[in-house]
Amino acid sequence: MKLKDLTSYLDSAVPLSLQEGYDNSGLQVGLPERNISSAIITLDVTEEVLNEAISNKCDVVISHHPLIFHPVKHLTCSSVTERILYEAVKNDVAVYSAHTNLDIFSNGVTRKMAEKIGLQKINVLVPSSDKLLKLVTYIPETHLEAVRNALFDAGAGVIGNYDQCGFASSGTGSFRAGEMTNPFRGQKGEIHFENETRFETILFYHLKDQVIKALLEAHPYEEVAYDLFSLENKNSVTGLGCIGEMTDPLSENDFLRLVYSVFDAKGIRYSNLTGKQVKKIALCGGAGASLLKVAINAGADVFLTSDLKYHDFFDAENQILLVDAGHFETEKFSSEILKDLLIKKFPKFAIRFSETNTNPINYF
Repeated sequence: MKLKDLTSYLDSAVPLSLQEGYDNSGLQVGLPERNISSAIITLDVTEEVLNEAISNKCDVVISHHPLIFHPVKHLTCSSVTERILYEAVKNDVAVYSAHTNLDIFSNGVTRKMAEKIGLQKINVLVPSSDKLLKLVTYIPETHLEAVRNALFDAGAGVIGNYDQCGFASSGTGSFRAGEMTNPFRGQKGEIHFENETRFETILFYHLKDQVIKALLEAHPYEEVAYDLFSLENKNSVTGLGCIGEMTDPLSENDFLRLVYSVFDAKGIRYSNLTGKQVKKIALCGGAGASLLKVAINAGADVFLTSDLKYHDFFDAENQILLVDAGHFETEKFSSEILKDLLIKKFPKFAIRFSETNTNPINYF
């Protein structure tokens, strides 16, 4: 298949529109029209990972952390990023990254963490609030079912764990066709009144183009009237962090042992023990210090994340056990998410996990 087939699928399966404004997810290096047959998946793109890809004849490196995160002003191999870029282009190896969009994605990095430690009743900790649109359109009554089904098939109408959500109300629409038209009903130059249904539904922002395309293809009118409204509603499916519950409560020490085992976290840092049983757990893969107050307000017994600063541990204020298990450790399962997505879509595409440990931190 072509590189663009893989990137287009990932761009929509883990929507690029979900990424934070500072991020640079998506295709970093490579020609979209190039034929590819294999990929290697990694957390970070390092020189060792690229050499591993080259030696195994992998056409694409797929990573969580972007290779190009800051502007590249020249390509003189004077930095690690420049050397990797030079060798990737030289050896015709593409690089694709899914970063904060994979964090915010409904089945993303933090939810994978929660599943790994056996949490139940998992919900988003900080739901997204600017990723939803409302679509309103007007459909002749005879075509309501066909247009509504086309919109739902394109992904509209999803609210939480419910789908095919919409609202319809009847009314009378009017229009007068001009001389250059071919009206579905009525005569040119004469006002026409039609029994129509006002239909409204909700959709994720990243589905806008495909939903509107489906609307225009299924609707019988030459000129389709529709409105799109940005919503401030919180989206319970996507967002930062997760919160869930242990099936059976653990002591704080036993929970720390669980984290050590599951994440192979050899350098766990944690705040003062509170003496409480651990039942409700808040998590955020990678750097999640900004979510500490949210975790406390949500009633979590533990907040598991990484990249905490010295004073962050004071902010726990003995209300919560604050645990830093390491950035690499909390995000390393991102490779599993990406592999599962690709195998489901491209079962015959060769995919391998990188065998390179890209963690830049060592423990004595």
